[in-house]
Amino acid sequence: MRSLGRGSNLGSFYKLSVEERLRIVQEFSGLSDDEVNILRTGALPVPSAQRMIENVVGVLPIPLGIAVNFLVNDRDYLIPMAIEEPSVVAAASHAAKIARAKGGFKTSSTEPIMIGQIQLVKCPSPRNAEKQILASKQDILNKANQQDPTLVSKGGGAKDLRVRILPSIAGTMVIAELLVDCRDAMGANVVNTMAEAVAPMLEQLSNGNANLRIISNLADRRIAKATGHFSKEDLGGEEVVDGIVQAYAFAAADPYRCATHNKGVMNGVTAVCLATGNDTRAIEAGAHAYAAKTGHYSPLTRWSKDENGDLEGFIEIPAAVGIVGGITAVHPAAKISLKILGVKTAKELGEVMAAVGLAQNLAALRALAAEGIQQGHMSLHARNIAAMAGAEGDLIDKVAAAMVDEKKVRLDRAKELVTEIASSKNRDASHKEAHQAKKHPA
Repeated sequence: MRSLGRGSNLGSFYKLSVEERLRIVQEFSGLSDDEVNILRTGALPVPSAQRMIENVVGVLPIPLGIAVNFLVNDRDYLIPMAIEEPSVVAAASHAAKIARAKGGFKTSSTEPIMIGQIQLVKCPSPRNAEKQILASKQDILNKANQQDPTLVSKGGGAKDLRVRILPSIAGTMVIAELLVDCRDAMGANVVNTMAEAVAPMLEQLSNGNANLRIISNLADRRIAKATGHFSKEDLGGEEVVDGIVQAYAFAAADPYRCATHNKGVMNGVTAVCLATGNDTRAIEAGAHAYAAKTGHYSPLTRWSKDENGDLEGFIEIPAAVGIVGGITAVHPAAKISLKILGVKTAKELGEVMAAVGLAQNLAALRALAAEGIQQGHMSLHARNIAAMAGAEGDLIDKVAAAMVDEKKVRLDRAKELVTEIASSKNRDASHKEAHQAKKHPA
């Protein structure tokens, strides 16, 4: 049972110990003690890993953090994020807090339609092939839906068929496309199965050869949208709002900037995708292809200033994710992440991911416009460098702070500081011992 006793608006969550955070997440999400222990240990049994991929030699744990403060469609969410990059979880949490003051994020999405493509080559008459295929549309859809009666019984299944005649360097191709409502699955397995099943029919109708039969990861019929409003006071003033809008304009005009702009969006989206056991490569490929759908690579988000000088944000992104099937059904941490989120449908998961992507983008643009992205990022990066240099315990923070102050976050400087601070500590200890000896001679 999901707890309603505590919301996601958690001040100073980052100051708590891991155990204290786990207790809050357990209370919020109704996790069992066994589930909490799985999060604590990051356990993925090797036999389970063996069933996921080939040539297994071990597992690679990735940090799992919780972004707080998210209010989406008037509902509180704690957001599991699996990522190794510093600042991302904190940035999303801070942006969500700013959004919360104006009512949080509002989201919507289309039906979960995925596209299965059957490539027909060597068709004697592409136009006639198109005509014959469309004339047999219902028979083709019926054949596709015979592959998964359970999906059909839940309201999903192949809903439509379209045909495109596609000139290419290898000649003119006929591309038949199944539009499949995948309900709460990502859909790759069922769509590929349907494409394979109808391919012989399409060959007969087109007098061509069916070559590829595969899902498309450009899920432009499965879109999630999110909006947010952010007060100029909470952002740091109207100049910061102007700076964010100008940064967006830069990304809209220049693909070199836009690639980094969209990477910031995907920092959030992909982290949730990975935490919930979804296909990060599919979500990334789909997002960037969608960003280029007009022929110009464009931002996934839009930012503008309203009549009061406050900031308005909008995101539109393909959301080919699922809450059933695939790794979501077998990876213990992925199942727990979905339980923490408390999403009931794949559509809801996609909408939450869109809200996280918008929050992440705002945080990055605000940092660039107001203070420079390095300030927060480098302090966390410096701790990693300090540890690489051999610092342990409190020495990590001391070395990191010194490097940030000097603006020299480098491994060579970290090693020098480790030696200097350790030497100074040893000298202080020697002086203290000598002083004690003088006070209390034997």
